[in-house]
Amino acid sequence: MNPIVLIPARMAATRLPGKPLADIAGAPMILRVLRQAEAAGAGPVAVAAGDSEIVDAVRAAGGRAVLTDPALPSGSDRILAALAELDPDGRHDVVVNLQGDMPFVEPQVLGACVDLLAREPACDIATVVAPESSPADRANPDVVKAILALAPGGFSGRALYFTRSTLYGDAPVWRHIGIYGYRRKALERFNAAPPSPLERREKLEQLRALELGLSIWAAVAKTAPISVDTPADLAEARAHARAIR
Repeated sequence: MNPIVLIPARMAATRLPGKPLADIAGAPMILRVLRQAEAAGAGPVAVAAGDSEIVDAVRAAGGRAVLTDPALPSGSDRILAALAELDPDGRHDVVVNLQGDMPFVEPQVLGACVDLLAREPACDIATVVAPESSPADRANPDVVKAILALAPGGFSGRALYFTRSTLYGDAPVWRHIGIYGYRRKALERFNAAPPSPLERREKLEQLRALELGLSIWAAVAKTAPISVDTPADLAEARAHARAIR
């Protein structure tokens, strides 16, 4: 396999405008994500940016960034546009989509995602889950839950469904983490398809892949990384950065 890691980012986030360049202990958030991805050693890393300010910040720090159409509707559209510019000859057969709002994502989590694709020939898309952080996660619609058929050993499993709904019972509840490793053909097929009925119902684009018949597998991480979507999340990220200095 020959992976590439792409990080979609845009300034016009609804709940936290300008968040890619939000300062976290002296560094813009997008640069923290970039450095974590580079530390994974999974392949070359680039930011698929929807705004020139993001491109300028990444390049000024010695990183790689591509300016994409700001009107693109989703992160997967953005990474496919960047891929067309960075790799028009199709040398990279695996594309990792790393969200640009996880400034402390552990490099081994990216590695686990890529390893799944290498280990499971039937896997079209690899992703990551983590155990629930509290019982409140089960009923929280903002926490996306993955229903898995765990493989022996319990470190990975095939995804049967994703939902925002409340889950009951004594079995573990897995929080979905927004990292995807696509086989390139699966990414192209996914992006060529319109939003599916279940995707529109749950507002979860990964359900489009399942409805297309693509196989999604998930690696189990120990904990979910901090994800910055709101001002409160940003305050938490800044506090965490101060604590680990």
